[in-house]
Amino acid sequence: MKHAEVKALDNVSFSALEGEFVVIRGPSGSGKTTLLFCVGGMLNPTEGKVLADGQDIYAMSRQNRARFRGERIGFVFQMFYLVPYLNLIDNVLLPSGMGSEHYKREDVEKILATLNLKERMYHRPFELSAGEKQRTAMARALLKNPRIILADEPTGNLDPENSEELIRHLVMFRLRGGTVVVVTHGNEFDQHADHIYHLNKGQISKKKMPLV
Repeated sequence: MKHAEVKALDNVSFSALEGEFVVIRGPSGSGKTTLLFCVGGMLNPTEGKVLADGQDIYAMSRQNRARFRGERIGFVFQMFYLVPYLNLIDNVLLPSGMGSEHYKREDVEKILATLNLKERMYHRPFELSAGEKQRTAMARALLKNPRIILADEPTGNLDPENSEELIRHLVMFRLRGGTVVVVTHGNEFDQHADHIYHLNKGQISKKKMPLV
């Protein structure tokens, strides 16, 4: 039996300017994670372009795209992706070995302290709450001082209190001039958003923002 063609994304187009907070909301299976991976330089779209700073990132060589991604984009995922046998400092430092810059433990300690993780620096992931794990993932994203943070359902495994804490740190990053793009199925980010898009069955539409 021949399988039907499935379009994960269908003629999707959106923009996020420097310093903006953009929310892309949609149900499970709508294409949110696929979209974020394409935007982040990890999944080459079959057609179209992804422009960052006026550059088509998929026109770059794989090596240059990896360097661009490592230097300018931070990722925060729902599942944390922490290495279970490493403590928090080493988990945050681990991706930095993939770039040209080298970071010191003092750099990590400073970031972890700002995320209220000073007392957990030498703990391993199994000793942490879900909120602490997500803040560790946030520290990992912030280490290289990226210009953009892409967050995939970052509050999906968190209780309301920890969700508010994570959102607060994303808002602080935005207030420092960073750009935030969040994909989510909920509305907890809406009050902070400059733009809200709806994604459903691979198609995107923009929600009108209320006049202030």
